[in-house]
Amino acid sequence: MTSFKKLSISAESALLAVQGAMAKARQLDFAMSIVVCDESGIEKLSMRMDGASQATLGIARDKAYTCTSLGSATHALWDMIKNDPPLQTGLPAVPRLVTFGGGYPIIEDGQIIGAIGVSGAHYSDDMEVARAGLAAIGSPVS
Repeated sequence: MTSFKKLSISAESALLAVQGAMAKARQLDFAMSIVVCDESGIEKLSMRMDGASQATLGIARDKAYTCTSLGSATHALWDMIKNDPPLQTGLPAVPRLVTFGGGYPIIEDGQIIGAIGVSGAHYSDDMEVARAGLAAIGSPVS
């Protein structure tokens, strides 16, 4: 029998990432939803800030899920599919996959240990807030 070891984000790190992202969202004056999931795409921690719509929570969940499912930041997926009509039609049709910015994998020792997804503003602002969450835990931006 063989097995392998998987790393996963801790609850403490998930909390720090959410707190870092929330601080940036407040600085930018946005009400946002922030979700951190583990390496399998299972939600670890979520926060819907006061004033953030319910829709933002679902979108943030899907951004985090997308990152762990495909191993990529969500904005990078658009670059992959934008000039490929079958992928441009097919990938966004897959439930829960998001092809616009605001989701990043959380990486430790070169391995995806989770992901952060942010929603509540333009995707470029979502990306900035998500990067603040990554910075709070020392994860590189992919």
